[in-house]
This record gives sequence, C-alpha cells and structure tokens, in this order.
Amino acid sequence: MLRSGGQPRTPGMTAKDAVEKAATGDVVVVDVRDAGELAMSGKAKGAVHIPLAVIRMQADPSSPDFNPALDQSKPIAVYCASGARSSMAAQVFQNFGFEVSNIGGLGHWQMAGGEIERA
Repeated sequence: MLRSGGQPRTPGMTAKDAVEKAATGDVVVVDVRDAGELAMSGKAKGAVHIPLAVIRMQADPSSPDFNPALDQSKPIAVYCASGARSSMAAQVFQNFGFEVSNIGGLGHWQMAGGEIERA
C-alpha cells in the first residue's frame, strides 16, 4: 500500500487510528526523527523518542539498551518527518515481533487531530 508521495505504508493503523488509540493509552507512539528535528518541531504528544540510528538496540527486548517505554503488549505507531525512516523502523520492530504500523510523518499525526508537545 502506498501513501501519497509514494512512501510505503505498513498496513494497519492510520494516523487517525493512532491519535484515537493514544488518547486511551492503547498504542505506543514512537518518533524516530533525530533530536534536532524534535527541537525544531516538537513531537506527537506522549510519543517515545527513539532515533532511527539506535532503533535496533532499543527495540530488541533482549538488549540491555531495550527501551522500557516499549510495551510489548500494545501495538506501536511509528512516524518520522515523511514516512521513509519510519518505514525502516517499522521493519525493525516487526523483526522483533512487535505489532507495528507506519503512520507516516508528524504532519499526518497533526492532520489527524493529534497534539504536538515541545520540550
């Protein structure tokens, strides 16, 4: 399935679904952009920040660097700026057995009614 701009989208949850599920605590939202991008634009409210560069270590439940904010009993909604890096991150999460959906970019989150928080 392709989203506008030709970016592959992991089937499953849409950005709107993710916003709704985040409001009830039924999804873990993960931002895979770098720290500079977060400083400039903020992040989805409640999102866990795991830069793509360290995703393999922090998404691996057997790693000492596993991110404890990743609740393995909940689906993951991952995003970046446009959907390209989050597509790569979604594959990593899938490889570790997570249920994951690429919801695209931060703009998709905002257009779906999601709030932005700034550090």
